[in-house]
Amino acid sequence: MRTRPRRWPVVVSVLAADGRRWRLAEQVGQGGEGVVFAVADRPGLVAKLVPHPTDPAGHRERIGRLVRRRREPHTARLLSGELGTLAWPLLAVRTVRGEGHGYLMADLRPRHQPLDRLLHAADRERHLPGADWATALRAVAALAALVAAVHAEGYVVGDLKPGNVWVDGRGSVALSDLDSWQFADRGTLFESRPRTPGYTAPERIADPSAAPTRSADDFVLAVLVHQVLMAGLHPFFGLPADGGPYLSLDDNLRHGRCRLTDRRSVRLSEPLPPADLLPGAVRVLLRAAFGEAGRGSPAARPTAADWSRVLGAELGPGRLRRCPAERRHVHTVERPWCPWCDLAGRGHHEYPAEAGAAGPAPAPPRTVRPARPPHSPGRSQ
Repeated sequence: MRTRPRRWPVVVSVLAADGRRWRLAEQVGQGGEGVVFAVADRPGLVAKLVPHPTDPAGHRERIGRLVRRRREPHTARLLSGELGTLAWPLLAVRTVRGEGHGYLMADLRPRHQPLDRLLHAADRERHLPGADWATALRAVAALAALVAAVHAEGYVVGDLKPGNVWVDGRGSVALSDLDSWQFADRGTLFESRPRTPGYTAPERIADPSAAPTRSADDFVLAVLVHQVLMAGLHPFFGLPADGGPYLSLDDNLRHGRCRLTDRRSVRLSEPLPPADLLPGAVRVLLRAAFGEAGRGSPAARPTAADWSRVLGAELGPGRLRRCPAERRHVHTVERPWCPWCDLAGRGHHEYPAEAGAAGPAPAPPRTVRPARPPHSPGRSQ
């Protein structure tokens, strides 16, 4: 069972291997394994510390390898910024007394928001004003391209989830918590062990000791595509239609309870976006991922590169339509009328009009270049 990180003092001093001392200010984040602090007098940096890691020597080695790999050609391509931003470990640090180890990384907060804030209307209005469905589509297209590039360079994200994905107002994305990635370096495999309920591939649910693969990332990517494009609706959300108790998203996943693949498998009472809000090509890939074949056979799932290609095509000229009644309502051209107006008529306002205005026109689609296929043959399993 994972222990919750303890709260650190307001100010912590950390040391780098070269003897430099960094003074940390307020705590700005906390996850399942680490705590994130602002770096005093360095507004572009934050520090992630893991208090009392289970394997301190192994954790230090992992961070050291990632810091060194930042200068290697494969990683340098990821860090070019062409497909998105990575909060890569820049410098390994430790607390003065040695009870915590971690690293410095770029602060994503000035430009980006956690992906969670794109999923629901109240959070969007507060943190990403002006975001519309085109923003959501750009975000998942960019995320797919970035994950495909990560895979092509030999990394596995391992714990892909909304808390590790960041987005800005135009749909550009960033990834954090890179110290949990899985990679091989000089003959040593650094496995990824964290997992998050609701964002874990079925094979890792069935076998908690299983290391993640690119196929596991591909499954969770499909979950995020559905959730972002369906205004926060998780694909395995819903009460079991057979009258049994709802236990968890993962239990629904194990039993194939998914509205998109079997609408009779779950009961959903609140007004929800219709399934045909999604372009046909996107629905095809989601059903391939969430259907019996995709759940049971990792090799049968669409890859991140597949998602990058299909989502990128949906951003092409003429693929998005603006509602004539409400300019913030954007939807696929395949749908003859506006799904957001339908929802608003039922009291569910996902993209409400701005006060005193009809709402801004959606930003023109930004081309997302599909990621190149992996440079090594086959897929790791």
